[in-house]
Amino acid sequence: MNTYHKYYCFLVIVFLITACSTKKDKYLNRKFQALNTQYNVLYNGDVSLQEGLIGLKASHVDNFWETLPIERVLKPEEVSETNPKKSDDGIRNPQFDRAEEKAVKGIQRRSMYIGGRERNAQIDEAHLLLGKARYYEQRFVPAAEAFNYVLYKYPDSDKIFEAKIWREKTNIRLENNEIAIQNLNKVLQELKIKNQTFADAHAALAQAYLNVNDNANALVSMRNAEEFTSNLEEKARYRFILGQIFETMNQKDSAYHYFQKVIDMKRKSPRVYVINAQSRQAAQFDFKTGDTIQFLKNFNELIEDRENRPFLDVLYHRLALYYEDQAHDDQSIFYYNKSLRSVSQDNHMKKTNYRNIAEIHFNNAVYKKAGQYYDSTLTLLKPRTREHRLIQKKRENLEDVIRYEAVAHNNDSILRVVAMTKPSQILYYQDYINALIKKDEERQAKESLQNDLNSNEDSDNLDYNAKDNMIQANSKLAAKNAAVAIDMNNLTDVPPPGSGNITSNFYFYNQTTVSTGKLQFEKVWGKITLKDNWRFSAVPAKVSFGNNEDEVDEKENEKENEKENENVTNNETNKEDKKIDIRYTVDYYIDQLPKDIKEKDSIVKERNFAYYQLGLIYKEKFKEYQLAIRKLEVLLENEPEERLVLPSMYNLFRLYQITGNEKLESMKNMILNQYPDSRYANIINNPDLKSYLTENDPVVIYANLYKLYEKGEDYLLILDLIENAIINFTGEEIVPKLEMLKASAMGRVKGLEAYKNCLNFVSLTYPNSSEGKDAEQLLKDQIPKLEALNFDTSQVSSYKFVFEMPSMADKKTKDLWSKLELFVNSGVSDQLKLTHDVYFEEEKLIVLHGIATEADMQKFYTILTEYKDYAIKEPFIMISTEDYKVVQIKKNLSQYKNKAIK
Repeated sequence: MNTYHKYYCFLVIVFLITACSTKKDKYLNRKFQALNTQYNVLYNGDVSLQEGLIGLKASHVDNFWETLPIERVLKPEEVSETNPKKSDDGIRNPQFDRAEEKAVKGIQRRSMYIGGRERNAQIDEAHLLLGKARYYEQRFVPAAEAFNYVLYKYPDSDKIFEAKIWREKTNIRLENNEIAIQNLNKVLQELKIKNQTFADAHAALAQAYLNVNDNANALVSMRNAEEFTSNLEEKARYRFILGQIFETMNQKDSAYHYFQKVIDMKRKSPRVYVINAQSRQAAQFDFKTGDTIQFLKNFNELIEDRENRPFLDVLYHRLALYYEDQAHDDQSIFYYNKSLRSVSQDNHMKKTNYRNIAEIHFNNAVYKKAGQYYDSTLTLLKPRTREHRLIQKKRENLEDVIRYEAVAHNNDSILRVVAMTKPSQILYYQDYINALIKKDEERQAKESLQNDLNSNEDSDNLDYNAKDNMIQANSKLAAKNAAVAIDMNNLTDVPPPGSGNITSNFYFYNQTTVSTGKLQFEKVWGKITLKDNWRFSAVPAKVSFGNNEDEVDEKENEKENEKENENVTNNETNKEDKKIDIRYTVDYYIDQLPKDIKEKDSIVKERNFAYYQLGLIYKEKFKEYQLAIRKLEVLLENEPEERLVLPSMYNLFRLYQITGNEKLESMKNMILNQYPDSRYANIINNPDLKSYLTENDPVVIYANLYKLYEKGEDYLLILDLIENAIINFTGEEIVPKLEMLKASAMGRVKGLEAYKNCLNFVSLTYPNSSEGKDAEQLLKDQIPKLEALNFDTSQVSSYKFVFEMPSMADKKTKDLWSKLELFVNSGVSDQLKLTHDVYFEEEKLIVLHGIATEADMQKFYTILTEYKDYAIKEPFIMISTEDYKVVQIKKNLSQYKNKAIK
């Protein structure tokens, strides 16, 4: 028997050695290598590939806001910390790496390439596995090489059609859609059996058609794929995509039909497709003619179904859209907020919820809240996208209105309290103090409970039965709290990101519930020290054993009475030492009210300017004409400073004109009677003023006027030209620029006061333009500095000789100019320069610049007055460069001359 076993083992070893050879083309070798490749290498590789696919699909989150891709493949931009690592050549996944490793191992160790032909029938499948692993790792070029190798080396393989389809899927990923369409159509002509391979080919072809926006052909291929696939998950996905394609083609009935087919699959389809099919189907519903009662009933049933809890964000969002369509803004905001509170990985939905709430508030002119929700929307948008830019611009437009509304509200509140009598002020602040005390007490109680929780970690060692009872009780309490929280009467908005975490309903995260449970535990077990076998180490404070219940209760009552007496004594002692919080005293607030008239006037002035700005912003930016009228009318009732009166009246006139208000004529008459010489009156009297300038490009005209201004030859002419351009281009965007240019020219001609008035006009007339804001900034920063300028001899950089001449065309003036020109060219100094400067309207000055020192000034004076070549008899003024600057800014040459005489 032993000899038999020896021979048997010897034969087995010889058989294995003979069969293991990959160099011999024998039947035994071929079968052995094929079996080993199929049931060892390829089996393990396929298992790894399937596991990788499961992980990939779990990582991929479909965007149901767009037409779904046919195949759920992770995109490179979707890689995150929870997803596989991305390398330079793709997305590395350990399961796909292992599948590739097994495929390579099978090819390298089991290949039997003999006589120009592969003898191992499983090597083609190894190459196919290799291509699939690379495909799912986004390494499409190497994947295409593997598929092409199968097509080139194994044309008779039973996997040839599968390899062709995978190669075209790779071409689609490489954006070679036209090539893929051509080749897939050939494959479909060759396929004789309509099975899963037929369905896969049509699915790939449909994706290629979708990529080139050929929806008609995509529909044909998708219908074939949906009909012949045997995979239920694929069938649900294909039906949903068909519904989306019909939806994009505006064929609502067909879209509704295919979404209904997904819904009818029920549990045969993944739940995510069913819920989103319900949502998309609702988008096809006609709320004006459809049965809205049945619609609401169906959606409420979906919400109440426990199986749909992971998808409440979708369902609540759809209900919010329904109520928004019905113009029920409160209910719409309520359901948008419920969608935001639901657990969701769909950032697109969160962004849409925030944006829609912002739009509702914006349309209702609640701009402060709209701004907050636009901020939240921007945090979820990708920068440098079109949508981000649009929301950003809208948010920036709200910046001013939010700021001025806050100023108006705060200052109105202060002025309202200041206007109260002293007893009324006391009552007002006492009510505030009472509310503040209540709020502080609630906060202190919450902090105390939190401290107790932190100091008693032994709650984790609760008896399991007692703990279960507490969990049930706390869960009921949490549910009750949640019900109160979502009650329509207690509706609150979800805070924007960063303003606090949204509280979870899980009992452990509800501090009130946890605190209640802790107190309940202490009532049952007393104060327990954290240690092993705590239940048996000491008798609980309030647990009775046998007939000792009365004795325990009496002892407990005695201890509690003693503690109460001690607390009373301590409280009486501490009352004397306890300091009173100044926030709880009325005087603290009353003392902060403005007492001085200047302070009150400053608050009134700031409030009035805020109302004026709000009126113009509502009128020009948001077209909220009634809001603008209300703000400007309140402003005029508050007796604003003079500079705001006429612009406010004119803007009200325009608003009355737009809205057809009956006050139009009375406002027009007030402007014409009270301000007949104003530019506003001129515009009202000549509404159709136009000239040939309107036919020219306003930008070109502005550029030409600016060049004339820079030359500075005739500022009066420039002012006339600017005035004509402003009248002719009224309503154009160029007008604020022309007004600023006019202000600069006016300052050169008439001085600081005229410049200040022009800036004031620009800031009030065009407050939302960049020029209006620049003018306002100049009024705040530069004008006070210019007004503070005075003559100063402490710091002198150089001197000038200034000659006052009535007219530059006068012969006497021409002679003077010739003599001074001769003096400058005589070479006495390289720094000398001669100019004729505008001083005031028609008045001009001849100015000799570049006199470096006081000694030079005396020397040049002697030369000009005593040398026979010059012998200048005309009076002139010797002035420092710094003082000349003051003279030109303030137009106070006569004041300087009087100062010099003294």
